[in-house]
Amino acid sequence: MAKPVSEYTRKRNFDITSEPPETSGRARSNKSKALTFVIHKHDARNLHYDFRLELDGTLKSWAVPKGPSLDPKNKRLAVHVEDHPLGYGSFEGSIPEGQYGAGDVIVWDRGVWQPHGDPRATYKAGKLKFTLIGEKLTGDWALVRTHLQGSGDKEQWLLIKEKDEAVRSADEYDIVADKPESVVSGATVGEGRSAAKAPKRKAASAPVAEKKPAASKPASKKAATKKSSVPDKLSPQLATLMDTPPAGDWLYEIKFDGYRIMARIRDGEVRMITRNGHDWTDRLPLQAKAIADLNLGDGWLDGEVVVLNDAGLPDFQALQNAFEIGRSKDIVYYLFDVPFLNGEDIREKPVEERRAALKKLLGRQAKGLLRFSDAFSANHRDIIESACSLSLEGVIGKRAGSVYQSRRSPDWIKLKCKLRQEFVIVGFTKPQGTRSGFGALLLAVNEEGAGLVYAGRVGTGFNQKMLDDMFGQMKALEQDASPLAKKLTSAQARGVHWIEPTLVGEVEFGEWTREGIIRHSSFIALRSDKPAEEVVHEYPRTPKDIKAPFKPKASKSGASKTEEPPSKPARTRSGKDRIEVAGVLISHPERVIDKESGLHKIDLAHFYESISDWILPHLDHRPVALLRCPEGVEGEQFFQKHSERLAIPNIKQLDPELDPGHARLMEIDTVQALVGAAQMGTIELHTWGSTYDQIELPDHFVLDLDPDTDLPWRSMVEATQLTLSVLDELGLDAYIKTSGGKGMHILVPLARKADWDTVKAFAKALAQFISQQLPERFTATSGPKNRIGKIFIDYLRNTRGASTVAAYSVRARPGLPVSVPIARDELTSLKSSAQWNIANLQKRLRKLKADPWAGYKNTQRITKPMWKRLGVKAPG
Repeated sequence: MAKPVSEYTRKRNFDITSEPPETSGRARSNKSKALTFVIHKHDARNLHYDFRLELDGTLKSWAVPKGPSLDPKNKRLAVHVEDHPLGYGSFEGSIPEGQYGAGDVIVWDRGVWQPHGDPRATYKAGKLKFTLIGEKLTGDWALVRTHLQGSGDKEQWLLIKEKDEAVRSADEYDIVADKPESVVSGATVGEGRSAAKAPKRKAASAPVAEKKPAASKPASKKAATKKSSVPDKLSPQLATLMDTPPAGDWLYEIKFDGYRIMARIRDGEVRMITRNGHDWTDRLPLQAKAIADLNLGDGWLDGEVVVLNDAGLPDFQALQNAFEIGRSKDIVYYLFDVPFLNGEDIREKPVEERRAALKKLLGRQAKGLLRFSDAFSANHRDIIESACSLSLEGVIGKRAGSVYQSRRSPDWIKLKCKLRQEFVIVGFTKPQGTRSGFGALLLAVNEEGAGLVYAGRVGTGFNQKMLDDMFGQMKALEQDASPLAKKLTSAQARGVHWIEPTLVGEVEFGEWTREGIIRHSSFIALRSDKPAEEVVHEYPRTPKDIKAPFKPKASKSGASKTEEPPSKPARTRSGKDRIEVAGVLISHPERVIDKESGLHKIDLAHFYESISDWILPHLDHRPVALLRCPEGVEGEQFFQKHSERLAIPNIKQLDPELDPGHARLMEIDTVQALVGAAQMGTIELHTWGSTYDQIELPDHFVLDLDPDTDLPWRSMVEATQLTLSVLDELGLDAYIKTSGGKGMHILVPLARKADWDTVKAFAKALAQFISQQLPERFTATSGPKNRIGKIFIDYLRNTRGASTVAAYSVRARPGLPVSVPIARDELTSLKSSAQWNIANLQKRLRKLKADPWAGYKNTQRITKPMWKRLGVKAPG
């Protein structure tokens, strides 16, 4: 007999809505996992909050019109609605018009809940009491069923804050108004609704805040509105690449990772036009209809179409996939300018006025398929750092008071987080090993007076579908002769299949060499919106070039040219199938070691070389253990403590008497040894708690705070603060670092006086003391069943022969995060323990003004009064 369709499924058309179907959520054993909760803020017909508690494999759900209150006097109405699948807990996006619950949805809060008593029995009885551990809500709460009559047959409940330390008077504080943003993306919804007293809101899925432009002088004497007929064609204004933000009054927006689209409205008909004049209306039918529904007069709108990922950020590959399968409903059209409005030419009005007019005309329509591109509110000096920390491609700056010009203008600038541009694809190589399709692409750019000039290769960033699809396209374009103006050497051209230079690909890379070759490259996607003849080497300008408007000298391709010199030459030397890094030959450099980021073995070697000055002091004179992952993060992993027969280039073998009965321990004390370990498939580096010259006397102990994975990050921050407070009370100086995973590491430096057993016993006593004082938050007992909804204080690393991942070591996890030392005052601003990875850590290191662990000294001793304060008798 077929299972009856649930109310959740019955109400939704999953071919249209992006909400998860019921099959996306799997029931979990409540015995081995904490129960999760999520609160969605839902800007539907009426703005409300959806309160959801995990129970019996579903999310029990209540609609709370006014949202939760921290005041027990405010008993919030909670209307019981249909159960939602567990997969809905991570949903954030826009439910299309015409669908049930149409409107924007954000994750307002999430975490774990701890029921008081049997949750099934209290739920059935209508008297649920529980503790919340969320990013915003904490403490004890109750959901109580009433006998009030509501609309239809839906039960009426009350959501009530219980009296505890988290209580706040409603006269003094409103958490709904004070914290309107998503805990996932930082986005807000419901601007201008009943929560208007909240701080400035952000667009539904764009993690930026609107900046109120400062008043500026008119752009010119012609700034008065001119009546004119709307042209059939209009070229967009293009931005000039910059290396740093210039001084002056600028408005900054997201640099969207999508396709630039101009929307033309003529006699009620909307056409969606690419920057090169191609009509894409058939590919964007829903967006065209949404614009038509605005009932505007003749005009032109300017914007970018994107697809947003789960974090609310633009995903270009997802955009291409949406076009390929014809899912126009997944595409969002962000609008940022309006050159012509209702038959009027307003191009010479200041950009602030044009944007204000655009925002006004979108009004309540600025959601779903059409959205207004909000501006950053940060100081201009922090703009690019803020954008990069959000994993954005970069930002676009627009000079306050500037007019709209259909050309590349210095009044619009672009600042990129990484070097990234289009290249002409001129050839490909054969695949190696188990890879199919092709190995690497040969790239080129147009150079004035010279034609196509070789710019290097890219062999990473492809998934299997891209390999297959692109190989088919390139095979059809294959030709015998090289399309490059200057022939490559016989070694460079060996095995290359040349193709007609018509395909354009976007590539992200680390730098240009002096010879004009890109390094550390990764393929992003094919670009069908830019002709091959327009692809040139993009040189960033400096602020001194752009203090005042200028007229750039145009090349034959129409792009601006400067004499900005390329970057310093590379420090690597290539062989036939190996690349030299720091004097170490890296074999199989193109092997992908992390599918999530697309990073490969050579990237890891370059990373360890680049941070050698930071990591080597933490490896100096210490036995090191290696986590080797020859096939990458997803392959088999080996933990190696001894040198054995493995010949790791340049690694130092220690005295065999340090660990009798085993092969020699190892030390990494040079950049060559560091890179040599990466060559042998090492990702993680773990060190002992002592130096080998006094191996029996540890010089620090470490507490590894390891949370239940369902706990919110806020709990991790609070747990670290609480542990540090206990150490402060004991008079012990402590230092913290991210684990690169979910938890935090706290290191306490010691004078080399106590032996291993004493240090481990003290760390154990400390962990047990904290867990006894706060048993609802901590546990000192290992094992998943003891850590449900809690944080395990792991003291077991303080044993002879045990080790902890070193500061600045990469972790063998998706995304290749790094364990990073931080200062105490950085803790509350930390977003995740995996916040830094091999792609973004250098940016942090460059802006550091001081060592986060400045003052670290091995002079502290464990004293008898300390043991006494922990309630334990000192050994001996």
